[in-house]
Amino acid sequence: MMNIEIILALMTFAFVGSVTPGPNNLMLMASGINYGFQRTVPHMLGIGVGFIVMLMLVGLGLGQIFTLYPPLYTALKIISIAYLSYLAWKIATAAAPDSSSTKAESGKPFSFLQAALFQWVNPKAWVMTITAISTYMPQAPVLVNVIIVAVIFGLVMVPSISLWVYLGSKLAKFLGDTKKLRAFNITAAILLMLSLYPVLFH
Repeated sequence: MMNIEIILALMTFAFVGSVTPGPNNLMLMASGINYGFQRTVPHMLGIGVGFIVMLMLVGLGLGQIFTLYPPLYTALKIISIAYLSYLAWKIATAAAPDSSSTKAESGKPFSFLQAALFQWVNPKAWVMTITAISTYMPQAPVLVNVIIVAVIFGLVMVPSISLWVYLGSKLAKFLGDTKKLRAFNITAAILLMLSLYPVLFH
């Protein structure tokens, strides 16, 4: 079983991993700016639930499949790069929410399910999951320890990532001008692509 020192260390790791920049947080801030806090809540909750489900499955042994079949990891990496590139393009070309264009009217933030499924192609989520399981989780009893790790992440992650949505919703007033918003969206898209650096070069 985990002792208090390991639990505190895991909580610290969960907070730092959750609150620092990455694909999830960059997309949440962009969504907060473009759609507001309330409409981004399903996206935020989807990240939390999706990550916890992935964490539990990996902790229970799913992650070993990549060790046994390395080509699957390569395939996941290619899919991650392609999908994140697509999302970066969508962010860069997002229209202002008050625009009269059809594109703006049809624009929607990530749904709960989309955000949950996105965790499986999110490089940072994989790094956090594997690090949490391999570094902080004792070997036995496996099920109990996996549940403890999942609960800790559940308590820490959602409040941490909500800060990015809040920041985005506040920046929306400053970026109310269409040109400023477009400049931000392009910058966010570039940062999202830069977040692929660890995947491409490590």
